[in-house]
Amino acid sequence: MPENKEKIYRSLLVSIGENLDRDGLKATPKRAARAFEHLTVGYSQNIDEVINGAIFESDNDEMIIVKDIEMYSLCEHHLLPFFGKCHIGYIPRGKVMGLSKLARVVDVYAKRLQIQENLTKQVADTIMKYTNAYGVGVVIEAKHLCMMMRGVEKQNSVMKTSCMLGVFRSQGTTRSEFLSLIK
Repeated sequence: MPENKEKIYRSLLVSIGENLDRDGLKATPKRAARAFEHLTVGYSQNIDEVINGAIFESDNDEMIIVKDIEMYSLCEHHLLPFFGKCHIGYIPRGKVMGLSKLARVVDVYAKRLQIQENLTKQVADTIMKYTNAYGVGVVIEAKHLCMMMRGVEKQNSVMKTSCMLGVFRSQGTTRSEFLSLIK
């Protein structure tokens, strides 16, 4: 499969008038194909295997928050990067998820062609499913190169999306606590 992607990148470069024999481009199709595979590795990852049983019994029922999880993804509309931070909060109901697994869940979904709105919901739904939490809140703040480098070319715009499930949706005080703690 990487050979096919390499051919596609070779064809793309030729189509814009580039010379593939030029020193700087000789290995570019191969490098670009490998980079694209890395940026989309989420398609080949199984969420069960990523979480790998790292769900632990706990009598904690207070809010758990992990903020500023770095994330990088590709916009499904233009194949350009968007990047930023993901903030996750949940209130456990007898189970907690291993700390690093929260970041890995973000990575699995971010390393697929995405729109930020769906990425936010996929992360929240997965944490809710595996922990059976009382509630989950996910906020993503990201800059989109499809908006910065083309189109309207607005350099300082930041998109914020949120998904609130369970008590994060039904109880304003819980939602407010989460939002104040991630600021």
